[in-house]
This record gives sequence, structure tokens and C-alpha cells, in this order.
Amino acid sequence: MTALNEPTIAADEPRPTRVEVDLDVLADNYRVIAAHVAPARVMPILKANAYGHGLVEVARVLERLGAPYVGVAYLEEGLRLRQHGVRLPVLVLGGILGSQIPRFLEHGLTLAASSVDKLRAIEEHAAALGRPATVHLKIDTGMERIGVHWYSAEALLEASLRCRHVRVEGIFTHFANADAPDLAHARLQLERFAEVLRFYERRSLPPPLRHAANSGAILQLRESHLDLVRPGILFYGARPSADVPASLPVRQALRWLTRVVFFKVVKAGHPVSYGGEWVAPAETRVVTLPVGYGDGYARAMSGRAEVIVHGKRYPVVGRICMDQIMVSIGRDSAYNGDEVVLLGGEGDTAIPIEQMAAWAGTIAHEILTSINTRVPRVYRGG
Repeated sequence: MTALNEPTIAADEPRPTRVEVDLDVLADNYRVIAAHVAPARVMPILKANAYGHGLVEVARVLERLGAPYVGVAYLEEGLRLRQHGVRLPVLVLGGILGSQIPRFLEHGLTLAASSVDKLRAIEEHAAALGRPATVHLKIDTGMERIGVHWYSAEALLEASLRCRHVRVEGIFTHFANADAPDLAHARLQLERFAEVLRFYERRSLPPPLRHAANSGAILQLRESHLDLVRPGILFYGARPSADVPASLPVRQALRWLTRVVFFKVVKAGHPVSYGGEWVAPAETRVVTLPVGYGDGYARAMSGRAEVIVHGKRYPVVGRICMDQIMVSIGRDSAYNGDEVVLLGGEGDTAIPIEQMAAWAGTIAHEILTSINTRVPRVYRGG
């Protein structure tokens, strides 16, 4: 792992802007969630580069922890895990094209079978290649994204019993509103899923692994935990929405840092940045930081964002640029090379993911997944 206690920029660090990920915090979050949902087990969701934390590095930690499964969105994410030696079971949750099926089988990735036609295509490819396929059946109980509707799911389940080259390991659905204060729709979706599952009871068959609970349902809908749960944003230490109580002691594992690269004094009445929307009300010291919306530091935060310099919060002033932002530090001092916290904590001062999301008018998920890959990741622990 890269050392983090070096006060100067490391030789292998191409930029003064970086993301630090504490893998021990992620391991703790996994254990907290696992204890909360037991006897259900935990399938962390690692799509979108593990919510910006680093797909391969996070998967390796989970493999050491004995996680039963991880979930990703796309085939290429699963392939990347295999190419880097990760042998954990991987469920690809998103929709697939028929032409992709052989790649799933070649690399031992689990498919989401979302229709009778998709299931038949998987069966045909598996038979032709002589490689058994593992699938989880996707039931749409009210998200209207992918999956067979709950009211016509019996045809998919019947077809799955006739497959000879497909192993139906799981069956799942996804909540649309489990992070809302009103859980009526989530409970309706769970009832619909239970209705589908009665197919197995009527035939005296054991059901496959059942899973439905995302982060919101893990926190608010215990009856949805079933056999597996699928934490996304919760695993990374944030609430799925402001409406969900922070009832589990998960912690933010990611810090976004940069360094001062320029210092100037701006006179009273002088505008800063594009459009001149911010004008210095009095003479002030302004530092420039090498980060911007090209890195995922959202332009929508202009006029709202703050950063931490020497343990104190200061406002970002003027419009956020593609590659740089300016910060007013008043009469305080900062020097070239001084470290600045964009996201996360320093001492007793912190900028949580939820606050940055509020500045940008979005959700924590988008903040994390928008941090560009040109921002290097540095890891500790694990």
C-alpha cells in the first residue's frame, strides 16, 4: 500500500489531487452490515468503480473477508475483476445482449436472466459451449427497469425448471422507494415478490437464493433481508437519502484531497472566475487548487462549496472551472503545497458526502461515482 504519512508529494503520484481510500473502514462497514442483517448474507455492490473507491482493490478486501458474492452492473466490470485475479462469485445485475453470453460463461460470471427469451439464449449458448451457466432470475415488482413483471413471472420460473445447462442460483427484485419516508410502495413490491416466490412452495421446491434489499431496505425494511442483501452506498459509509435515519455506525471510507498551487491577494471589488459572479467584498487572500469539474468536482456547487484548509472551512469563490477552483481564506495564511480537504475529514472538521451532494443538488451516489479516473486513488489498510 502507498504510505499516507509523507508530507511531500510522492514520486509516483502524478497529481497533487488524489482520493484516499481506507480499506479497513470498508471492512468494518461490511462487518457492521453483516451483523445487522444476519442470518442473511451480504453482497456488496461494486458497480461504477466501486462507487469511485476502486473496483479491484475493494473486491480483493471483500474476498479476504469471505464475502459470498459481489454485484456489478456490466459485463466489463466482471471481466476486469477476473483479469485481476478476483475469484469471488460476481453477479452482473444489468441487462445483457445475447452476443455477450459466451464471455460470461468463459469467465464464470453470473447472469441476470430478465426474461424468458434471455433465459433461452443463455441455455442455448451454455449447451453449445458445453459450459454450465449460473443465473439469478430478475423479477420486476415495480421499478419498471429490467426484469419480467411479477404478474407474468410464472412463465420465466417454469422455463427455468426445464433448463438443463443453466443453474438457477438466485431470484431477485429491486426496490424503487426503499429510501423514502413512506414505505408503502416498498412493502407492495415485497408482497409482489413473495407472491412470485410462492411458485416454489406450491411445487414443494426449495427456492433459489432470494434477494431484494438495497441500502434503504437494509436500514428500514428488515423483512426484506431474505437470504442476501445488496448494500451499495451504505457499504461506502453514506445514507441512501436524507430521509433514512443513520441507524448503523458505518463510516465514510473516502477522502478527496488536493494541494494549494497558487496564492494571491484579490482587491475589494475585483471579480473572481468566469462570469464575474463573485466579487470580493473586501481585500482577501485567495488560493487556487488544481481540481475542477473535469475531475468530478461539480460546477453546480459554485457559490456553495467549502473546503478545509488547516482544519478550518473556507468558501469556494467564483465559478468552478474544469481544472481549477479558487478559495477565499480571508486574512488567514496558506502556502503552495499545503494540503486541502475537498471531501472527508481533518481533525474535528469534516465535509461529509451528503453535504457535498446537497451543494451539488444531487445524491451521494453521484458525488462518489463522478470522481474522474484521472484522480489517482491511494489506499491504506486492507
